[in-house]
Amino acid sequence: MITDEFPTVRVAAVHAASAYLDLDACIEKACSLITHSANQGARLIVFPEAFIPGYPFWIWTHAPLDGRALYQRLFANSLKLDSPHLARLGACARKAGAVVVIGITEREGTSLYNTLLFFGTDGELMGRHRKLQMTNVERIVWAQGDGSGLRVYQTQHGRIGGLICGEHSLDLVRHALTAQHEQIHIAAWPGLSAVTHNPRAAVFSDLSEVAARYHAFAGQCFVVSVHSRIDQDTIDKLGFTGRPDMVTTGGGRTVIVGPDGCLLADPHIDAEDILFADIDLSRIIHAKQIYDSAGHYARPDVVQLLLNREAAPSIMMARGADTASQDSIAHASPECAALSSDHD
Repeated sequence: MITDEFPTVRVAAVHAASAYLDLDACIEKACSLITHSANQGARLIVFPEAFIPGYPFWIWTHAPLDGRALYQRLFANSLKLDSPHLARLGACARKAGAVVVIGITEREGTSLYNTLLFFGTDGELMGRHRKLQMTNVERIVWAQGDGSGLRVYQTQHGRIGGLICGEHSLDLVRHALTAQHEQIHIAAWPGLSAVTHNPRAAVFSDLSEVAARYHAFAGQCFVVSVHSRIDQDTIDKLGFTGRPDMVTTGGGRTVIVGPDGCLLADPHIDAEDILFADIDLSRIIHAKQIYDSAGHYARPDVVQLLLNREAAPSIMMARGADTASQDSIAHASPECAALSSDHD
C-alpha cells in the first residue's frame, strides 16, 4: 500500500568487516554498530552481504576441496531463524527504534542460503530474501532462493526492498521491486575488491557503484549500496597472512544514491566506518514526474513481467498422503510459514 507521506529519514550504511566465522562475536558486533548508528540518528541501518558470519572469500582463492575446513566453520556459525541469535538481533533493532537490514548466511536443515533479513522498528522480522542465483563458485556454498522473498516492505520510513550482489544484473528481478513501488533499495555486496588474487578485483567496486546508480535512476528510488571489508583477522583465518598478492585489508565501496542517480555522500572505501545520509523521500515525486517505471512511463500493453512468489519447498505431500506425515512436514520450519504472509 502506497501512502501519501514522504518522510525524511537518516540512513546508515555500515562498511565493516565481520568477526569472521564467529557467530556470537558477529551478533555482538552487529548490535554494537546498530546502537552506535541509532545514537547518530539513523532510523534505517544497513549491513553488507553475509555480514553474519562473513562472506566465504576462500571460494575465490582455494580449490573446492581445500576449503572444506572453512566451510565447516561457516556451517557451524551460520544463523538459524528460530535461534536466540536472531531474537537478539530483533531486540537490538527494537531498542534502537530502527529498521535494520542485514546480510547473513542462513541455515535451514543442512543447507545454507545467502539471505537478507528485514527487521522492523518493533524488532519483528518482517521477512527475508534469499539470493536467487549464486554467482559462479558461490554455488559450492549456498543453495538457490525462490521468489517468496522478492518483496517490498512498507515501513514508517518508506517502502524498502533489497537484492544481493550479482542479482543487480537481473533486470527483471530489479523491476519486480520497482513495480512494487520500492522507495529505498538495499544493495548488499562483499568486499571482493580486496581479493587481489584476481588482477581485475578493483573493477568490482566500480561495477557495484554503477549498478547502484543505475537502479536509482531506473527505479526512481534511493539506493543504499553497502560493502563489507576484509580485516587482518579474516586474512589470518583464510591462511593468507603476509600474502598481499592474494588478499589485502580493506575493500569495498559503499555509496548512498538519490533517485536521480546522483551520490548523496562521497563514496566510502577500505576503512571501517559508517556512511550516513539524510534522505527526503519527497524527491522521488520529481523523479517520477519524468520517469515512472511502475506507472505512466511503463508500457504493459507491450511488455509485462510475471513474478512467481510461491515458496519452493524441497518436499510436498501428494494428495491423500498420511495426515500425520503432512503435519510433521508443515511444522518442520515454522519460521517459513510466518514469512509467507504478504507485508506489502
